[in-house]
Amino acid sequence: MTEILVLYYSRGGTTAELARQAARGIESVPGAAAKLRTVAPLSAENERAVRPVPQSGPPYASLDDLRSCRGLLLGSPTRFGNMAAPLKHFLDGTSSVWLDGSLVGKPAAVFTSTQTLHGGQESTLLTMMVPLLHHGMYLVGIPFTEGGLAATRSGGSPYGATHFAQGEGSPGLSSHEQELARTLGRRVADLAVRLDRAAR
Repeated sequence: MTEILVLYYSRGGTTAELARQAARGIESVPGAAAKLRTVAPLSAENERAVRPVPQSGPPYASLDDLRSCRGLLLGSPTRFGNMAAPLKHFLDGTSSVWLDGSLVGKPAAVFTSTQTLHGGQESTLLTMMVPLLHHGMYLVGIPFTEGGLAATRSGGSPYGATHFAQGEGSPGLSSHEQELARTLGRRVADLAVRLDRAAR
């Protein structure tokens, strides 16, 4: 199986739901399997990761998860137009993966969620792409041939899947947001499977 890593940080749960939808898209591709992983939160007082064992959901990611994956989807809530500190902290610790070139030539995509309509979704997606480019990955987006991208009235971008949470009591992901997250997962998985077959 071609394993695709879905690596994310989520505090309120909406980025985690985007991750689950992306994983469904991955699993729809014959020969592909999704692997969900998250990262540890950070203490507000310092940059040391707070590592309680997760009560539920996926385990924390390791560098070996990156090395063994055949593709990557990276997700984070938006923090002032950028990725959240816990995910950035994890990526800052991937120098050994960069040195051994484990991610070179693998497909990758990004996704995010915001509480406000103009909360910096696209700038967050773009800044999340920068470390992936340094790792030599192929970036995958969502083309406008996907009907949901033109129809959505909440989240969605050619740069990646997004969700507009609309504050407390949000109804969750819209049908278009779910569809676009699944599309993004499917596109990464499809490319990863084709690259694997070509390498055999």
